[in-house]
Amino acid sequence: MQGTAVTILSQHEQDYISLTDMVRNFDGGSALIEQWLKNKDTVLFLGVWEHLNNPDFNSPEFEGIKNEAGRNSFYLSVKKWIEATNAIGLIASAGRYGGTYAHKDIAFEFGSWLSPEFKLYLIKEFQRLKEDENRRLSLEWNLNRTLSKLNYRIHTDAIKESIIPENLTKDQISFIYASEADVLNVALFGKTAKQWREENPNREGNIRDYSTIEQLLVLANLESMNAEFIRMNLPQAERLKKLNQIAIQQLRSLSTNPTTGKLGDGE
Repeated sequence: MQGTAVTILSQHEQDYISLTDMVRNFDGGSALIEQWLKNKDTVLFLGVWEHLNNPDFNSPEFEGIKNEAGRNSFYLSVKKWIEATNAIGLIASAGRYGGTYAHKDIAFEFGSWLSPEFKLYLIKEFQRLKEDENRRLSLEWNLNRTLSKLNYRIHTDAIKESIIPENLTKDQISFIYASEADVLNVALFGKTAKQWREENPNREGNIRDYSTIEQLLVLANLESMNAEFIRMNLPQAERLKKLNQIAIQQLRSLSTNPTTGKLGDGE
């Protein structure tokens, strides 16, 4: 059934697929979901999935349902299944995106029951959506990493103009650059680059390579601000205090985003 729009819902940090959308273009519509639930093999599959993924699954209630499954008088709705067994693999959702949703493992099983062709279409479409999502996240991370690098250029130019005196050796200049870079590291991550390397001896790269998107965005802002503070001839200790306060404030503002990391973890 190509061309069918299927909704994907995020729940419990997992992807749930709309069974209601899946059956929309099939004869029988939503009644097919209840027909599928009456099947004893379906009940057994749901029970195994819940045992593997749900520590709060009500096994005694499941045993009673399993024993009844397959009889002509047997009836099982999604709501009844959830209430009786405390299941998490199926969701009965109301509102704008209302309908029956199933964890992707279960949705693929349901798709196979509907038709092998639909199951294959569903798997391919789901994989395409996840690949698109991963590409967008990767692009967003790389964009913020690039922005951070560009702002770092502004930052080092400010150091050169305002801090580095003439006739210093290359080693002395590098030391001052490293010192100023660590002002930003301490303000944002709570540790210097050296401290991070000592804590993570088996990791390649540096603390910024393991930053979240939000941390990189704040880092880009801190670099611009520190460049201005340097031009204002503020002492390093005062700049560090101001930058740390700014970092905390900005990360808190971004904390509604579930990908935000904790201040100082650098991961």
